[in-house]
Amino acid sequence: MTDNNRYEAVVVGGGAAGLSAALVLGRARRRTLVVDAGEPRNARSAHMQGYLSRDGMSPAEFLAAGREEIARYGVELLRDRVVDATRGADFTVVLAGGRTVRARQLVIATGLRDELPPVPGLAERFGRDVVHCPYCHGWEMRDLPTGVLATSALSVHQALMVTQWSKDVRLFLHEVSESELTGQDLRRLAAAGVGIVPGRVAGLVVTDDRLTGLRLAGGASAEGGTVHDREVLYVAPRALPNNDLLVRLGAELRETPFGAYPVIDERGLTTVPGLWAAGNVTGFAEQVVDAAARGHRAAAAINGELVMADLDESAPGGRGEPRDQPGVPAGRMAPGEDPAHPAER
Repeated sequence: MTDNNRYEAVVVGGGAAGLSAALVLGRARRRTLVVDAGEPRNARSAHMQGYLSRDGMSPAEFLAAGREEIARYGVELLRDRVVDATRGADFTVVLAGGRTVRARQLVIATGLRDELPPVPGLAERFGRDVVHCPYCHGWEMRDLPTGVLATSALSVHQALMVTQWSKDVRLFLHEVSESELTGQDLRRLAAAGVGIVPGRVAGLVVTDDRLTGLRLAGGASAEGGTVHDREVLYVAPRALPNNDLLVRLGAELRETPFGAYPVIDERGLTTVPGLWAAGNVTGFAEQVVDAAARGHRAAAAINGELVMADLDESAPGGRGEPRDQPGVPAGRMAPGEDPAHPAER
């Protein structure tokens, strides 16, 4: 009798990583459920870039296409939120809607959230003319008067990178004092022609629904201080990985300047057996194409794990004998050994 609440794999998160993993698992004839809360990180962006054959597609259109593709292979998609998960013989996954499902393998593809600097008007324009990534938006913003909002000394690097797309760049120090800039910083900024603007940014100037300037704090007028004409503003959001489920399940995390991310192997397996992670929950810099690739790799590895586990279970005497290869657990091929999923060369 089929248990309708038991799946071979449950994928938490329906973004690029989660849908890619689900697509591969569906095509491998694995009973798979995707649980998606419907809160993609790039929802505010009008388009995504740098994904071969999908360059310029809107994020919403991309996800809609992905959902259609996984449906062809019998993958179930549920709009819900996972509120708890525990690990026993299977993973038990509790949903906000009241349903509880079980999974032999669990993929966490919950992404991250961007915490923006608290400048009035900034959040409303994020993804439009307030952006964070030149590889995502640089071409569309090329040659425009550009500002970079400094929230740490690392913002110097962002300003220098942006000069590849515009030669009219100003670094607004905002939360950074001039004394925090090193001699090398100053030399590079001067060589790149980046202007340095001390003082805090108090707000954005918007005209006809377009960013036209940045207003500094201070000044005698009620409106504040000096206005610097700018049409683009780059910011560095604080990355907040959605790693609650990984923490609940005991996965080891590594602390970085950009948040806490799970320790994973080259396939996406965490330190908890059967628990996988893919996409931005594994690193703040993952682009859409990178996230999709990580989801694909994890899913292929999951299918291999399930194949070997089922064979070992059905072999005479139960579990088969461990393989002789050092460092490779029973039923698992070494990276690149599986002829159906060879390592890249």
